[in-house]
Amino acid sequence: MPTVPTHRPRRNRKSQVIRDMVQETRITTHDFIYPIFLIEGQNQQLEIHSMPGIHRFTPDRIIDEIGRCVELGINSFAPFPAINDALKDRLAKESANPEGLYLKTVAEIKRQFPDVVLMTDVAMDPYSSDGHDGIVDAESGEILNDASLEVLGQMALAQARAGADIIGPSDMMDGRVAWIRDVLDSNGFSNVSIMSYTAKYASAFYGPFRDALDSAPKRGDKKTYQMNYANRREALRELALDEAEGADMVMIKPALSYLDIIREVRDNTQLPVTAYNISGEYAMVKAAAQNGWIDGEKAMMEVLTSIKRAGADAILTYFAKEAAEVLRRG
Repeated sequence: MPTVPTHRPRRNRKSQVIRDMVQETRITTHDFIYPIFLIEGQNQQLEIHSMPGIHRFTPDRIIDEIGRCVELGINSFAPFPAINDALKDRLAKESANPEGLYLKTVAEIKRQFPDVVLMTDVAMDPYSSDGHDGIVDAESGEILNDASLEVLGQMALAQARAGADIIGPSDMMDGRVAWIRDVLDSNGFSNVSIMSYTAKYASAFYGPFRDALDSAPKRGDKKTYQMNYANRREALRELALDEAEGADMVMIKPALSYLDIIREVRDNTQLPVTAYNISGEYAMVKAAAQNGWIDGEKAMMEVLTSIKRAGADAILTYFAKEAAEVLRRG
């Protein structure tokens, strides 16, 4: 007689109830931070062609959308502005304008929904005529690190004054966490958190996001400040610097092609770890689902679970609203 196995892992898979009982990773709406796009105007909700199901909202409509999300149990949001080209300049001055689209809308969201968490984006590209995250030297094209810190600090301060709960520096300039922490603390905003984009890679998956905001670089690329996607150890160096500079949370971006980085960072810090399930990752699932190649809903939940399983405590994802609806159905 052949030897039969003594250990049978399948016993823990034999029914849905048992599978649920021993499930190791669970997704809830508390895990989600919902990125949401803002445009000038009134009473408009414009779908982004490269991100099916995702829209740009005018300030009045973004309030309505946040209300719907709150009803689904989503309470954390990351607004991103599409700024008119006429307001852009090489120093991103509009980023600190308290009467501008972004800061006025942040303040209004907090007025109407005081209990939601708003994570605001600190980078120059939405406001820059050059489309880069820092100041561009007019002659050499170099992204000027130290000169950019002053702009980023004033941007972060303006966002804190508008009511931001968490500042999210996504620019990848060296030393920006310490600079922003000092600016916030010295102006009475010591309780405003910093979620640093610790390992933000120069990725091909950002395309739909740049379409949504019209924020692509006018020349060159972002490889001199965003990380090389071939590197793993470098993420730990960035992590150590962000911890030393006072980050409250750290982020890996993108998420799906960087699950190993999420796990590496999770294993090397006691800080909360977040991951950004970015626009291109979202668009791939949506495109395949629209073509009937995959079950989009099941693939969405599998993607989100994989990111959390890798070690993320929270996930910035365009799937947040749709996944919340799935979770509500049970």
